[in-house]
Amino acid sequence: MSYIASRLAVVKPSASMAVSQAAKALRAKGIDVIDLGLGEPDFPTPSHIVEAAYEAAKAGQTLYTGSAGTPEVREAVASKFRRENGLDYAAEDVVVANGAKQIIFNALMATLEPGDEVILPAPYFVSYPEMVKLLGGKPVVVECPETTGFRLTPEVLERGITPRTKWLFLNMPGNPSGAVYSESDLKALGEVLAQNPHVLVLSDEIYEHIIFDGREFVSFGKACPELRDRTLIVNGVSKAYAMTGWRVGYAVGPAPLVKAMTTIQSQSVTSVCSIAQAATVAALNGPQDEVSRFGRAFEARRNLVVDGIRQANGLTLSPPEGAFYAYIGCGSLIGRRTPKGVVLEDDTAFANYLLNEGRVAGVPGAAYGLSPYFRISTATSEAVLTEAIARINAAVAQVE
Repeated sequence: MSYIASRLAVVKPSASMAVSQAAKALRAKGIDVIDLGLGEPDFPTPSHIVEAAYEAAKAGQTLYTGSAGTPEVREAVASKFRRENGLDYAAEDVVVANGAKQIIFNALMATLEPGDEVILPAPYFVSYPEMVKLLGGKPVVVECPETTGFRLTPEVLERGITPRTKWLFLNMPGNPSGAVYSESDLKALGEVLAQNPHVLVLSDEIYEHIIFDGREFVSFGKACPELRDRTLIVNGVSKAYAMTGWRVGYAVGPAPLVKAMTTIQSQSVTSVCSIAQAATVAALNGPQDEVSRFGRAFEARRNLVVDGIRQANGLTLSPPEGAFYAYIGCGSLIGRRTPKGVVLEDDTAFANYLLNEGRVAGVPGAAYGLSPYFRISTATSEAVLTEAIARINAAVAQVE
């Protein structure tokens, strides 16, 4: 007899975590594998942020905090939105959680009824559909092909909306594609949403500061202020400040939704670590030089990977516009054979071949809802990326 709840039957573990674990298992056997499965900056957290956490701990800031966050961190988030995004939110409009993923989970828990639909433009972040399913919703996947820059168009959005649609998810710059939306792109989507007042918008802007080629980031909230009362803007310190392990995400949105999410948090994890909240205040209010330096390094790594993949006969890569991933097309390899005679039936088979024979861990495009592609993280050193690209190209060259 199983004691596992039936709702878990439709939920899959994180594909990126699974790939990373597979790479670690091979390493444990003494096999040299380059793990490009997880999106995690390789930089240390800036020293002034670490120092702020240390000082907070010494000062006794080690007790419970309010479930939505300390007054200081909520004000720091509100100030960030005013300063960087031109959005006027009060501290009371802010909720802080254990990473952006928990923000999204809490938002869905607070709003989804069984059978409610959530529009997910593909390729999407791997956790989106699984969270929707776990909370009784129905993921509605709308494909956004490479020909549209992996961006959602108004026409595709309009076709995806039904009377059961509860949410539209946007992610910009996108994971895994790196796609960036311009202000005009967002306004065009906003025109469709204005005609569908029952649809909420979740704008995941966690990669806001990792944007390339001189592009300017525009928040959905800034582009479509008329939709403010049904827009949740999600962000966090993990990516921009190299703070993945600190586990701090935040959001601003309508007061009733923020209140409901806070209630959920009060009955689940209580609050975010008090010391991590102090570090977040230092990150948002302190010097931003390191954020800019990280961004320049990520762009140089993007360029290295784009140039390297161009040398592979059988792979394609549209230069990512932001974030730190490469979503690499492998369509011309599907149906061909590995040196061991295994047919590459899909991008999952190719990713397995790349791991086991090429010794590079990447995530198959099937996990992101759009095939045939595979994703690698570029958030590692140029030396590691150079070796990884050499291995990838060598593996591709051996496919017949």
